[in-house]
Amino acid sequence: MSAVTPPVRLSIVVPAFNEQEVLPEFHRRLSAVLAQLEGGCEIVYVNDGSRDNTLAVLHELRRNDPRVALVDLSRNFGKEIALTAGLDHARGEAAVAIDADLQDPPELIPELVKQWNEGYDVVYAKRTERDGETWLKKLTAKLFYRVIKRVSHVAIPEDSGDFRLLSRRALDALKQLREQHRFMKGLFAWIGYPQKAVLYRRDARFAGVTKWNYWKLWTLALEGITSFTTAPLKIATYVGVAAALLAFLFALFIVYKTLVFGDPVRGYPSLTVIVLFLGGIQLVALGVIGEYLGRMFTETKNRPLYLVKDLYPSE
Repeated sequence: MSAVTPPVRLSIVVPAFNEQEVLPEFHRRLSAVLAQLEGGCEIVYVNDGSRDNTLAVLHELRRNDPRVALVDLSRNFGKEIALTAGLDHARGEAAVAIDADLQDPPELIPELVKQWNEGYDVVYAKRTERDGETWLKKLTAKLFYRVIKRVSHVAIPEDSGDFRLLSRRALDALKQLREQHRFMKGLFAWIGYPQKAVLYRRDARFAGVTKWNYWKLWTLALEGITSFTTAPLKIATYVGVAAALLAFLFALFIVYKTLVFGDPVRGYPSLTVIVLFLGGIQLVALGVIGEYLGRMFTETKNRPLYLVKDLYPSE
């Protein structure tokens, strides 16, 4: 007779990429928190193609803790995909997504669970402070959330990351969204259901180095904007119409000035500036269209989001 797998009330999903320095301390703090919670728990670690000893550390954690499940991806697919893989393999009645760098404190999980027990399907952690980050990163993050809130047709909460709890109903809804270009903060908001914020102060990274340089943050911002709004296309249209109108008015002025004052046609430098200006607008508009077209091209291939090299379930 086969053994019956015990029910899991809460799954903790932790994507990890080159996090060998912080994982032992993260697991220690997380285990202390889970000991306070009722019901069975599992910890789903996702190795996102790490190039250091992260995988070895995760195997050691699993040997010492039967609650640990390990999803080892075939290569590095990126944070958003790794998080998706972990949520896909979560067996709990609810799942908490949290990073391994300890910027998001595991000690907040009981409060997320409390709000879930009160009937909320999505409980997201909202940052009041961001320790350990430069003023430029804080400023650009603030501007991004304000911009996407204005242009998106989905209300994406400000100053919130991936640290949140999702009920089984919300988790099953999220699993239906299989787009390649994944902006998880937007997808969490898109599914709807009752949602509530829990305020917290974000700590500095415990160890290691951040994987998010400014280029990756810029790429993520583009993913968010192009995934949840067509505003850039509309802006390109409006700019094109405005430029054409200004050019037409300027042409009327030139005709009027020539007929009334008899001025000869001159001004090659200004003509060059105008041509370059209009050419720049056209190239920007083509670039915006190209961003959307490239995403359509990727989606039509219908490739799987990720491939799993090895899967080690919790006991």
